[in-house]
Amino acid sequence: MKYWLETLGCPKNQVDSEKLSGLLEADGYRPAERPGDADLVVVNTCAFVEAARKESIEVILDLAETRRGGARLAVTGCMAERYGAELADAFPEVDVVAGFGVPVAQPVTHPSARPELPAAAGPSGIGWSPVGLPTSAKRPSFDLLNLPRPARKSPWAYVKVAEGCDRRCGFCAIPSFRGRQRSRPFDAILDEIDQLQVEEVVLVAQDLASYGRDQSPGARNGNVPDGDLSLSRRRAGRPIERLVRAAAERAPRVRLLYLYPSELTDGLIDVIGEAGCAYFDLSLQHVSRAHLRRMRRFGGGERFMERIGRIRDRFPDAGLRSSFIVGYPGETEEDHEALLEFLEDAQLDWAGFFAYSKEDGTYAAKLPDQIEEHVVAERLGECQELQDRITAGRRLDLVGEKMRVLVDSPGIARSHREAPEIDGIINVPADRPSGTWADVYVTGAVGTDLQAGWVG
Repeated sequence: MKYWLETLGCPKNQVDSEKLSGLLEADGYRPAERPGDADLVVVNTCAFVEAARKESIEVILDLAETRRGGARLAVTGCMAERYGAELADAFPEVDVVAGFGVPVAQPVTHPSARPELPAAAGPSGIGWSPVGLPTSAKRPSFDLLNLPRPARKSPWAYVKVAEGCDRRCGFCAIPSFRGRQRSRPFDAILDEIDQLQVEEVVLVAQDLASYGRDQSPGARNGNVPDGDLSLSRRRAGRPIERLVRAAAERAPRVRLLYLYPSELTDGLIDVIGEAGCAYFDLSLQHVSRAHLRRMRRFGGGERFMERIGRIRDRFPDAGLRSSFIVGYPGETEEDHEALLEFLEDAQLDWAGFFAYSKEDGTYAAKLPDQIEEHVVAERLGECQELQDRITAGRRLDLVGEKMRVLVDSPGIARSHREAPEIDGIINVPADRPSGTWADVYVTGAVGTDLQAGWVG
């Protein structure tokens, strides 16, 4: 029996898909070369914003039409978790709507949602059944966090360290369907890193720097009550700092994605830089202090610039990335101009800009002063144009520099400044295999990508 797994959305979804693949293969399934060859077609969906939902729907319909006769179609991931019964009602061509990693209440039944899947070598234990509706913060009945995953074909891997989120940002619906933060056991994460045997580990979570807080309620900023942890572990710092140090003993490069700015202490800055990858992905979202309060977010431009300055003082060659939401309700022209000024001053290596998406059930959905679409589009274009110029300039500044790179595949490499699948790449001679570490001289830059040759 063969399966095809289509993954949409963020790196956290990719980790879920890899673990789901491992379960399917353990049950006797084998990956198909194309969707039309599969007995089981699975779509791991994204539901973060409207554009992501539209893409997920298009993929579901396309695969429903192109699958071979008799093949089953299963939909999982964020859309299944968020919409459950609605999704089953809307897509009778889908055989199973099944979430994972979600709080479970009463099961949803629907005539078209058939939990039976094609039998392979053994009965599947993955819990394919109509999804439960997320109405509580209970631990889910099916959680992929601590399941094994197949061997990696690339020299790097995402490692998800927690599921869910305890924050209540005004624009985000994720806590409503992913639930409260659930951190993985420390040793389970390290065991997974040992099993992966990769050169670069990329730690991911919705609120990465808060890793472990739910396991030790007083662990915020290292304030762990006596008895919760040994004295030596308390002295080692916050859970995320201990985790990064331990991961760095197992992989030459440890990268962190999605850092909430209020959690970026001096201690964490030092730990990240000392772990072999001075790369800081800061989830800023905006810089206007008043506007951030409307977003139910922390900080402001001055405070963010102070943190960026601290990073560059400590690690002058650090790579910095952030993401920003444009057009959140109440955003004024003054707020927008403050963002443009910040981008010019901060000179980030990378930045992503997203149009605000009105999400049901969020605080922002009921706010007045919703911004007209043409205004959002104009502001989005201004931000992207400015950042494209800044990024191109930052890349040109690297011409003539020597740097250490990891070869992802023959001809393609990355330094600490480039996160996999997100940022630019470094084009190198194609005579060295995947997983090779090497020193290069940068000889040119084209847009987001660099050209480089081997040293020696």
